[in-house]
Amino acid sequence: MPRYRLLIEYDGAPFCGWQRQAEDATVQGAVEAAVERFSGEAARLTCAGRTDAGVHATGQVAHLDLAKAWRTDTVRDAINAHLRPLPVAVIAADLVGPEFDARHSAIRRHYRYRILNRRSPAALVRPYVWHVPWALDAEAMHAAAQRLLGRHDFSAFRAAECQAASPVRTLERLDVAREAAGPLEEIVVTTHARSFLHHQVRSMVGTLMLAGSHRLTPDDVAAILAARDRSRCGPMAPACGLTLTGVDYADAGK
Repeated sequence: MPRYRLLIEYDGAPFCGWQRQAEDATVQGAVEAAVERFSGEAARLTCAGRTDAGVHATGQVAHLDLAKAWRTDTVRDAINAHLRPLPVAVIAADLVGPEFDARHSAIRRHYRYRILNRRSPAALVRPYVWHVPWALDAEAMHAAAQRLLGRHDFSAFRAAECQAASPVRTLERLDVAREAAGPLEEIVVTTHARSFLHHQVRSMVGTLMLAGSHRLTPDDVAAILAARDRSRCGPMAPACGLTLTGVDYADAGK
C-alpha cells in the first residue's frame, strides 16, 4: 500500500484547528474529504503537529496510505482541485516508505509568531498578526527568551488540557527580532524544538510580550519557568499570529 507524504499550507482562520471533528470544519477533515472525492478511498491523515483553531501553516506535513498507486503530481493536483475554494493547498506530494510517520519521524518543528507593533491597527494582515499598539522592546524580549532555552519542565507554559505524558521539553531556539517592512512594524518570534506542549509557544510569546513592555525582567521569566506554575505565566498570545513553518526529518523525510 503506497504511503504519501504531503506538504500542506493553510489559513487557519476559518477552521476549528487541524484535528478532524464530527461537527466543525477542520483542516484534516477538509483534506480527507478531498482525498476521498478524487480516489474513492476513506483515507486518514497523520500530521506532524495538530494546530489549534486559528493557527496557520506554511510547512505542515502529513502522511496517508492509499490502496491504489497514483503519480505524486496527480495526488497533489487532484487533492487541490477538490479543496477549492478552501484556503488549503498541498504544495508537494512524495512517495515514502512504510516506516515514515509524519508525527513520530519528525526530529524538529519550526514555528513563527508575528506581532504587529504599531499604534494603528492592521488592515491587510489582521488575520495573521497579534496587534500590540504600545511600544515593545524587542531586545528585552530576546534577552528574556534566552532564559527559556534548553531542557526544562515547561509546566508554567502548558495548557491545562495538555495530554502530553511529560512537561519536559528541550527548546533549541527562541529568537525575537524587530522586522520593519514599509508600514508594517513587526516583532517576529522564531522557535524550534523536537516537540512542544499544547499552547507552549503562545504562552511563551505572551510572557515575552510582558518582558517587552518592561513589566518582567529576564530573571522574572526564568523564575516563572522554575516555578512550574501556569498561573504565573503571561497572557496566552492569540492564535492568529502563529504559523507552523516547517518540520524536519532525517534523510529529508524519505
